[in-house]
Amino acid sequence: MALWDFIKTELIDIIEWLDATGDTMVYRFERHENEIKNGAQLIVRPGQAAVFVDQGRIADVFGPGRYELRTENLPVLSTLRGWKYGFDSPFKAEVYFVSTKVFTDLKWGTKNPIMLRDPEFGPVRLRAFGTYAIKVGEPGKFIAQIVGTNGVFTTDGISDQIRNFIVSRFTEALGEGKIPALDLAANFSELGAAVKTVIGPEVGAYGLEVASFLVENISLPEEVEKALDKRTSMGVIGNLNAYTQFQAANALEAAADNPGGAAASGMGLGMGFGMAQQMANAFGQNAAAGAAPAGGPPPLPGAAAQFYVALGGAQAGPFGMDALRGHASGGQLTRETLVWRQGMAAWTPAGEVADLQPLFAAAPPPLPPLPPS
Repeated sequence: MALWDFIKTELIDIIEWLDATGDTMVYRFERHENEIKNGAQLIVRPGQAAVFVDQGRIADVFGPGRYELRTENLPVLSTLRGWKYGFDSPFKAEVYFVSTKVFTDLKWGTKNPIMLRDPEFGPVRLRAFGTYAIKVGEPGKFIAQIVGTNGVFTTDGISDQIRNFIVSRFTEALGEGKIPALDLAANFSELGAAVKTVIGPEVGAYGLEVASFLVENISLPEEVEKALDKRTSMGVIGNLNAYTQFQAANALEAAADNPGGAAASGMGLGMGFGMAQQMANAFGQNAAAGAAPAGGPPPLPGAAAQFYVALGGAQAGPFGMDALRGHASGGQLTRETLVWRQGMAAWTPAGEVADLQPLFAAAPPPLPPLPPS
C-alpha cells in the first residue's frame, strides 16, 4: 500500500460500502492490516449487512444502521479476544459487507434435453429455460459456506451451483407430473412453485433464499415443432376444396394485375386448375372412409349389366335385367326406347343392343288395332 493510502486509513474512521455494480453479493472492506480504531463509525445501509470475521471465525453481524464500534457493540468479538474491560485501539478484524437485496433476472436452462414419455407423442425430448431471483438470508452462513476469503464475490460465483439444483429438481418435477407436452404451458406457475419449494432447503444450507422462480418456456425439438406446424396448418385449411378454389382465385387476380405475363402464365394456370381439380376430387369426394371412387366401381365379374332407360323423356334407372324384363312386358320398354350403360358410346335403341334382344323375343307383340264399329 502507498504511503498516502496508509495515511488515509489512519485518518478515516468510517467503515462503509457503496455498491455501484448491481451484482456484487459480498465485499471485503479493505483497511491497512485490517486495523480498526476504537470508536470507529460503521455505516450499514438498507439492503446490507456487515459481518466481522476474527481469524476465520464469524463474530458479530450488523444490520442496517450507524454504529460506534466499542466493546458493547462487539460482544462476540470481545469474547473471542478476551476484552473484559474494553480494548485498546486499534484492533484487527476483517469486515465483510453482504448485500441482502434480491438479485433478479438470473438465468437458468437445461444444457441437455430432458427425456420424457409423453401420452400423445410417445418418447420426447424437452428443453426448458427461465429466470429466478435469490437473496442472502443468513449473511454469516453465506460467508462461511461460500465466500471464504474472497475479497469480492458476485452472483457469477454461485449461479452455476444454483442452476444445477434447479435443473435437477425441475427434471424430477416434470417427470413426476406426467403432464402432456401440449398442456405444459398451462402449468408453468405450478411447476415453478414446486421447484421453488424443493430447492429452498438446498440453497438455504448456503444461507440463501429463493425469492422467485419462473418457467418461461418449454420447447420440443425443432423437427417435432415443424411437424406440429404442418398439422396445425391442415387444421386451419379445413375444407380442401374451398381452399383450392381460393388459391385459384388468387392466381387469377395476380394474373389480372400482370397483363404482360398473362400469356406466359396461361399454361401454369391451366396446370394449376387441373391439379386443384384432382386434389378436390381426391379429398372432397372421397372424404368418407370407404367411399367409392368417382364414376363408381366396375361391375363384379359375372354380375348382370345395369341399364339407364329413357322413359317419358327423362332418364331412369339403372335397372337390372329382371326390372327391364318387367318394363318390356308392360310395354314401357320397346325396341325403340333409348338405353345406355357404362361402356357404351351413346344412347342406343334397345332393339339394337344384343344383351336386350331376348327381352323383346319373350314379350308379346302389340295388340292389333280394334276393328271399326
